[in-house]
Parts: sequence; C-alpha cells; structure tokens
Amino acid sequence: MYSGKIIFAQLISFLPIKAFRRCVKRYRGEQKVKSFSCWDQFLCMAFAQLTYRESFRDIESCLRGLQHKLYHLGFRSKISRSTLADANQSRDWRIYADFAQILIHQARHLYHDDAFILELHDTVYAFDSTTIDLCLALFPWTIFRKNKSAVKLHTLLDLSGSIPSFIWITHGKYPDVKILDQLIPEPGAMYLMDRGSIDFKRLFALNQAKAFFIVRAKTNFQFRRVYSHPIDKVTGLKCDQTIRVSGFYTAKDYPEKLRRIKFYDRETDKTLTFITNNSSLPALTIGQLYKGRWKVELFFKWIKQHLRIKSFLGTSENAVKTQIWIAISIYVLIAIVKKLLKIDIPLYTFLQILSVTLFEKVHILQLVTETEPKTELPKSHNQLNLFDL
Repeated sequence: MYSGKIIFAQLISFLPIKAFRRCVKRYRGEQKVKSFSCWDQFLCMAFAQLTYRESFRDIESCLRGLQHKLYHLGFRSKISRSTLADANQSRDWRIYADFAQILIHQARHLYHDDAFILELHDTVYAFDSTTIDLCLALFPWTIFRKNKSAVKLHTLLDLSGSIPSFIWITHGKYPDVKILDQLIPEPGAMYLMDRGSIDFKRLFALNQAKAFFIVRAKTNFQFRRVYSHPIDKVTGLKCDQTIRVSGFYTAKDYPEKLRRIKFYDRETDKTLTFITNNSSLPALTIGQLYKGRWKVELFFKWIKQHLRIKSFLGTSENAVKTQIWIAISIYVLIAIVKKLLKIDIPLYTFLQILSVTLFEKVHILQLVTETEPKTELPKSHNQLNLFDL
C-alpha cells in the first residue's frame, strides 16, 4: 500500500521552490502582502490548469472542499476568489515568466539528446505565432480588429522534445518579423520560419551570427540563378540552385549567396519553394527539416485545447499574461515529470490521467503502469518476531 504524497503534491515536488522565491524577490511580488503569497497564487492557478477550472468561483469551491488536504499540498493561506483575482490583477506577471524560463531551461537539458533528425547534432528551432481571440468589450487594451481583441503568442520551439525556448506575448497586430529582433541567434542552430518572417536584413543578421535558416519563398521573390546542382527528380525535387537576391533593396540587405530548393510534396499535392543559407545539407533533408516546422502548430493546438488560455480569469494585461505564463509552466512541468519518470505515453494522455486523479494517494507511476511501486512497511518493535534467530 502506498503511504506517500497525493498526486498534486508529487507534481509540485518537481518544482524548484527556491528559484521561485528568487523570482518573487526580484520583482518584489510579496511587498505589503500579509497572507496570500505568490506561491499560493501559483498553486491555485496550477490547480485550475490541471483540473480545467473556468472561474475563480470554481477554484474557490473545489479547494475549500479539500480544506483538510491543502496544507499538505503547500497552501498556507485561506483560498478566496477575491484575493486570487486581486493577486492576478496586481502582482507582476514577470515573476511567472521568469519562473517558466527556469523550467524551460531544465526541460531543454533533459530533452537535449532527443535528436529531431539523426544526422543533425545542432538544435533545430521552429518559429511561429498563434492568435488568441478576446472580447473587445472586456479587453480594450489589445485591439486586433474593429470588433475584436486578441493577443499573439510568438514562440520559438525546440523540436527536440517540443519545448518552447522563447515566448513573447504581444497584441494581435504585432508582426512576426519584428520578433526576430528579440532573438539571440545561436551559432550552428537551424531556424525554420514561414513566409511572414521574411526580412532579408534580419535573415542576414542570422547568417552573420553563424546560424542557419530555412524559410518558404514568397511568390514574388526576385532572384538571379548562379548555379544549378544535380538532383534526382524521382524524389520529388524540382531544383536545387545557388542564387543571389536581385531586388534593389533586398540585394543590399542580403549581399551573399543563398540556396533555393523546389520540392513537390506528394502527400499534400503542393509544390514548396525554400530559401536557406545552408549549403552542406542534402536538399531532401532541407525539405524534411521544414516539414518538422508543423510541430509548432501542433504545440499551439495542444495548449489551446488542453490548457486554460482561451478563456481568461482576469481582464487586465497583467492577469492575462500571468495566466498564460503559468499555463506554459504547467506544460513544461508535465514534460519534465514525464521525462524524469520515463513515462512512455503521450503528453495529452498523461495530462488527462492527472486531471481525474490529482488528489488520489498513489504513486504517479502506478497511474500509467500496471505495476505498483514497492513500499517497505516500517518494522514494529512492540512484538517479538518468532522467526528471528
């Protein structure tokens, strides 16, 4: 019989609490706070993410119904929906953003050896963004269209483990290409981007930093062919060319040679054209790499469907960003636990199991395997053992 912590407490034990306190201290998150700490706020929002609570009243009712267990989960304050709402409204969202980055760093270290493509030893990133629609009447600070508000989640996803290495939250109209100015290029890494990120001046900055990029070409892309490489058309390749940009301004922004690859994808019945500054990888590998960019689309779909970032508990910018960053923290936490405990089931399945067993007193491994962890019962010294010699 298992005699340890309940599931929620086991999950929380994987969080670096000392690092969280440093984040709180950095932004003075608990200045003039009497009882309801930032850690209590984080635990409430984590509970909402894991159990799909839709309102502060839901969170309050459920946690108060488990009052006798809250102390063992790490809660040290009385749970009140008004206090939680005030905390989301006023406490700096950067506390939770910095803490999420600490978890991201830990997760990327754990998944570092999970190669995306075996012949590549460098990191492969996929860059894209997703729009989260909001109500204009409730969120007037982020106008997207005439009758709609929205926030944009710009993400740089490490394809080894599908861990986000960079996230930037902006209003809905913010262009993706400007986010490239916020990135610190990693030499040797590969960046996969869609046509919305084409800016040859910024692409040349990546090239100067010794990083590689693969981006889809626009239909009006102007170039001059320098050399055509031999290809095998049976594989779907249409051309593999060394080119130079021929536009008046773009030629100044990118003065060096590029590589242009045209590929016919039989699965989608589409012809795709890629531009890259990598001249060493085979043309088919370039196409295979870019196909992996859809992992970032799956990441966006996953967090929208299985985390609470489509309906928000607060309407201020601070409350929205706080909820998004805590949701990202929970996603990364589940990925860390899955890796450390060597759980061989999809992340979605693992999260669904946790959502209905969060307050069960069993080991996490017992939820996903048929074997029960062995627990040695303490020996009783009040009674003699007849078989002791």
